[in-house]
Amino acid sequence: MPEGDTLFRTARALEKALAGRVVTAFETGVATLASVNDDKPVAGRLVERVEARGKWNLIFFSGDLILTSHMLMSGSWHIYRTGEKWWKGRSHMRVAITCGEMQAVLFDAQIAEFHTERSLARSRQIPALGLDVLSDAYTPEGGVAALRDYGRTHPEAEVGVTLLNQRVLAGLGNVYKSEVAFAAGVNPFRRMSTVTERELETMADVSQRYMKANVMDGSGDGIVTYSGNRRTTHSMNAGDRLWVYGRQGQECRRCGTAVERRLQGEQARPTYWCPQCQPWIADAGQSEAAPVGRNTKHTGPRRRRSGC
Repeated sequence: MPEGDTLFRTARALEKALAGRVVTAFETGVATLASVNDDKPVAGRLVERVEARGKWNLIFFSGDLILTSHMLMSGSWHIYRTGEKWWKGRSHMRVAITCGEMQAVLFDAQIAEFHTERSLARSRQIPALGLDVLSDAYTPEGGVAALRDYGRTHPEAEVGVTLLNQRVLAGLGNVYKSEVAFAAGVNPFRRMSTVTERELETMADVSQRYMKANVMDGSGDGIVTYSGNRRTTHSMNAGDRLWVYGRQGQECRRCGTAVERRLQGEQARPTYWCPQCQPWIADAGQSEAAPVGRNTKHTGPRRRRSGC
């Protein structure tokens, strides 16, 4: 599933390609969008701006019309020169917006809706988002406050589930969940009631630093639609780009202990962690035994490695 950094880069590319241009053609394979377009044609409207909010993309057209989309697992926006061959077949097209010589196409998205400012404000999804980690309004202090407040009202919530909760911090996805918890030395299965203020500060700060580092490419004048796989380790080696995510059974890059994996939360999302660097701290009513990953194996002796 695309995470907040992917949506941020997508919105930035769409802004460069479409903003300030008049829509010359609009196509859609979504019946509800087609119905709105029949009554209030999109063609002829100005693309005013494009924004990312958490994992949502919003395109604002003149005349109080907003196209919102969520990528879920398989959706993606592509940018083409008008007339250029698409990378995917027309059956995958959900929306195609043409502005003169530029064209933006939304493929395979399961959620695409039109809103007005008023209907968007009444929506149960986008207005309910928490503080966007990549927004100008985000500060580590604000992130700490959001995590702390949620922990107070939901003391039994697990750390990993909380980091994925878009109503707490918007934009973090499954990769960042594991990477941020690792950077803070927090076991992702701990209850929020066990998390210290210092650990909250680290998670809030690292969340922003990791995500900002992965949207630097494309910040210039050119339209960049892909900047490579995300990184959290600062390593230039493609195989060493992440600390724990996707590395079940491999040596922790810091201590050499085998990285573990376990499904977490109602959606059973995979979580990765190092049991040595992220020690288990039990809360009242919890077992003193740390959660055990599935099919975990040690691939070598434990040893300390440098890293940041």
